[in-house]
Amino acid sequence: MTPPQRQRRFPSPQPQPAPPPPREPKEGERKNPERMFVVGGDGEARADLDLVTLIVARAEPPPSATPEQSALLRLCTAPLSVAELSAYLSLPFSVVTVVLTDMLADELVEAHKPLVRQSVADRSLLEAVMHGLQKL
Repeated sequence: MTPPQRQRRFPSPQPQPAPPPPREPKEGERKNPERMFVVGGDGEARADLDLVTLIVARAEPPPSATPEQSALLRLCTAPLSVAELSAYLSLPFSVVTVVLTDMLADELVEAHKPLVRQSVADRSLLEAVMHGLQKL
């Protein structure tokens, strides 16, 4: 049996090997590009869409549609909010609004604003509920 080797409490620093110099890309090689969100948008004003606006497809994806537009049209067979579309496609909300603005202009989708409820309920409705509860 071999006795355990003693180790120093504070080992002497080992010189670190020098990192290799950065290699220049050869012709034909490209560096990893940053992800760019450049889709559509002619600098025109965006459609007035908020996170809860419901989007419904009106047509099948045309052959000239971009991949984002095709994916949106396939998802929107049933009404979905812009927030859900953004999450399903893993795209920022601003990118989805640009794509949807182009699609609204081409009449490929319909946008439905959310229903805004009255801040105060109708008096007759409240009275009917009150009378119904009293009869119980």
